[in-house]
Amino acid sequence: MLRPAVVIDSGSRCTRGGFAGQPRPQCELRAAPGRAGPAAGSAPRRAAAPLQHGLVADWDAVRSLWSHLLRCCLGVSPEEHPVLLAESPSCPAAGRAKAAEVLFESLGVPALHVANSGLLSLCAHGRVTGLAVEAGAAVCHVTPVCGGRTLRQGTRRLGLAGDHLSGHLRRLLLQSPAEPAALQALTESALSQLKERCCYVSLDYEAQLRDEGSHRPASFQTPDGRWITLGKERFCCPEPLFRPELLQHSGPGLHQLAGHSLRAVPRHARRPVLGNIVLSGGSSLFPGFPERMCLELNLLFQGAGLHIEVLANPGRGTAAWAGGSMAASLTSFQHTWMTKGDYQEHGAEYHTEKLEFQKLCTEGFHCNPSTAGVKERER
Repeated sequence: MLRPAVVIDSGSRCTRGGFAGQPRPQCELRAAPGRAGPAAGSAPRRAAAPLQHGLVADWDAVRSLWSHLLRCCLGVSPEEHPVLLAESPSCPAAGRAKAAEVLFESLGVPALHVANSGLLSLCAHGRVTGLAVEAGAAVCHVTPVCGGRTLRQGTRRLGLAGDHLSGHLRRLLLQSPAEPAALQALTESALSQLKERCCYVSLDYEAQLRDEGSHRPASFQTPDGRWITLGKERFCCPEPLFRPELLQHSGPGLHQLAGHSLRAVPRHARRPVLGNIVLSGGSSLFPGFPERMCLELNLLFQGAGLHIEVLANPGRGTAAWAGGSMAASLTSFQHTWMTKGDYQEHGAEYHTEKLEFQKLCTEGFHCNPSTAGVKERER
């Protein structure tokens, strides 16, 4: 009998790993922006990040990263544990095949399942139908899912995310009257902490920008003891997620991409998807983000006679990993593994979208799609 599955979620800035059934990852290996590999004291660094914009740029580095995670961080032999791997909604078939090659041939895992991170984010909320809005470090995605099947024609991507917001915040602060020396000495890590602790999403950006009295200040102490005070920078920092043009980025904002994605869903399935909109990823954790997303979506669909709500679990920063942990721990999931024998006989293509989440209904997932997030608007 196979030992407990290992769940791996590799992103541009963090790779999370742990065992199926656990509520949270056992280890997180972080990569500094512009540099590869996890933080000091874990896996070796390389000249370029192994994952860029959510996609693998250096397979040798990823092989070393996964090996380090399994052998050193989790303390297991790869040959003894199946692996559930979360993949980016942008991942091409060739990337999925290469991941299978690395895990089966280089690391020797006995079984593998690759699942779309948007689908797994829904699973973390107990759903298999809905719309996953993922806001990460390097890229954002919107993924519609019906009955456990991702609708790739409706998937949308925004090439602007947390790292871009960090750079935006630094530029905003350099334009402010804050102490220049404190800003110049601000490390990438400290900048991320500043962003996470002090910034929030405004529900009315233009009005708040005009009303200086609404610029609630916040102070942050840098590691070297200096203080930085933020004013309007607090809500200006995350605004490009909704207005990419603020960073000279052409294209729609994240809420508009969600609207495009919803309209790509077949009409008969649209209402259940509308009723299960979930937020996921570290850049969705800004205070005010769920409320703003809800507000913007209701404006987009105001003629439909519906009131849309979004689901924002407090642990949504690691929702994709948590959804994989939940799914891989279920007895009914076990028929979905691609074994090493399957791989050797049929190749990686054998695995494409093999997972049938309908069979997980009896173990806690909503397979008769809920419309809890959609209410008839009173007339």
